[in-house]
Amino acid sequence: MTDRHVLLESRGVCKYFAGLKAVEMVDMRVNRGDVFGIIGPNGAGKTTFFNCCTGIYPPTKGDVFFEGERITNLAPEQIARRGITRTFQNIQLFKFMSVLDNVKIGCHINTKTGMLDAMLHTKRYRRDEKFAVERSLEILNDIGMYEVRDTMAGTLPYGMQRKVEIARALALKPKLLLLDEPAAGMNPLETHSLMEFIKLLNRKDYSILVIEHDMKFVMNACNRILVINFGQRIAEGTPEEIRGNQLVREAYFGKGLIVEGVSRHA
Repeated sequence: MTDRHVLLESRGVCKYFAGLKAVEMVDMRVNRGDVFGIIGPNGAGKTTFFNCCTGIYPPTKGDVFFEGERITNLAPEQIARRGITRTFQNIQLFKFMSVLDNVKIGCHINTKTGMLDAMLHTKRYRRDEKFAVERSLEILNDIGMYEVRDTMAGTLPYGMQRKVEIARALALKPKLLLLDEPAAGMNPLETHSLMEFIKLLNRKDYSILVIEHDMKFVMNACNRILVINFGQRIAEGTPEEIRGNQLVREAYFGKGLIVEGVSRHA
């Protein structure tokens, strides 16, 4: 029987590249309302597993389910249409367009305007354009970015550009928002601001999955965490449970004694 609270689930997912077992038998359950984090040291297999869940890579073994339906081997665009929206580690904005125009692009997946409509400015085009503007302004207002709506995206600070990218993803009306290393390249102030931004989105009923190597960021932003090392799941639980897990400590600091946050090797 399908649990209605479960949004995204993986069962025994494996991904092999020739003789390399990049991901080995990883199980995961992301529930509605979660801010769910996937963490692990660099090279642990996080991104490969993430790509298996979003259709970038087909799993060698195992299955992925979304809202109880099997999505294994579906193309990324098919998975996106079901309600999973993803951002990437490298910011992908139209830097010479305004913030509003960047977000509007995300709205157009829900419109029916064709190229001829756009060229002739038909009634359909005007209707869809009105919808895109209103929806985009609603999103920007809702997440506290209305005042920068007319600013050219490329002139914004790096942390704000990341938020614009997330806002564009929200225009797709995602059931699950996937963020791939959103804090990469940010300074501490930008990282803290992004963390608060993710908490704000969650309070507005967005379910979020974050892949990140920054343990502090994930510990403070997420309610449940999956830890992967050498392609295998080594722990899953609340931040408190993960913080006290010896296998997690060893994955990040190596075997030895952890004393007041400092690793002391024997």
